[in-house]
Amino acid sequence: MRRPQQPEGADNFSFRGYVHRLEIDWSNVPNRKTYPFSLAAIRSLDSLALHPQVTFLVGENGTGKSTLIEAIAVAWGYNAEGGSRNFDFATRASHSRLSDHLTLVKGVHRPKDGYFLRAESFFTVASEIERLDREGGGGIIDAYGGRSLHEQSHGESFMALLMNRFHGNGFYVLDEPEAALSPMRQMAMLARIHQLVSQQCQFIIATHSPILMAYPGALILQLTAGGIMPVEYAQTEHVTITKAFLNNPDRMLAILMGEEV
Repeated sequence: MRRPQQPEGADNFSFRGYVHRLEIDWSNVPNRKTYPFSLAAIRSLDSLALHPQVTFLVGENGTGKSTLIEAIAVAWGYNAEGGSRNFDFATRASHSRLSDHLTLVKGVHRPKDGYFLRAESFFTVASEIERLDREGGGGIIDAYGGRSLHEQSHGESFMALLMNRFHGNGFYVLDEPEAALSPMRQMAMLARIHQLVSQQCQFIIATHSPILMAYPGALILQLTAGGIMPVEYAQTEHVTITKAFLNNPDRMLAILMGEEV
């Protein structure tokens, strides 16, 4: 497993993260055969150690990445649809009950900031930010760069959040943040994450992006039918499949189109 590389200039020698590991109490789960407890990756989970700086959750669609990342966020006190602990809106009560049985084993440090970014519901969060700003007499949008997130492209609004709302000493939970970002913006996001890590931030990120999961020293946890296990960057399906396609797109396209190779 790759060891974390200390960001230049960071005084993180005593920083061990805000959440050390996850634990599930199965004693009060009424039925393990119901969702989300029936998911293979969740069913095999008792305790899961996290990296003090950056942990990635990766895996195929349907393996439970977003379900687990949502449960972590809700267990910490974040709104299930996204935002900080100050957001209490709900457009639809659709989050799973996994958070009710999940314990976050915390360290001695306490974050001063935090946020749950959920790509699929960020539009709703942006609307809530405008409502709070309007009803509160202004000032809230300033924390996001001073410009309505709805007046920006999806990718621009994600970057505005990352660059303006995220600060040092924060615990950040991100669900597929690459969804709206170009490859160039994903690299810009990597650079911003690195800045924040040097300021004692901890990230837990569910992603499909080979660019994001290349962050040096990060712990990559792969969710599969066999459970959750650490994996080296070069061994993830995201990297191997993307590399195979880019190395020989004509051959891969021929295979996908059912043509003779």
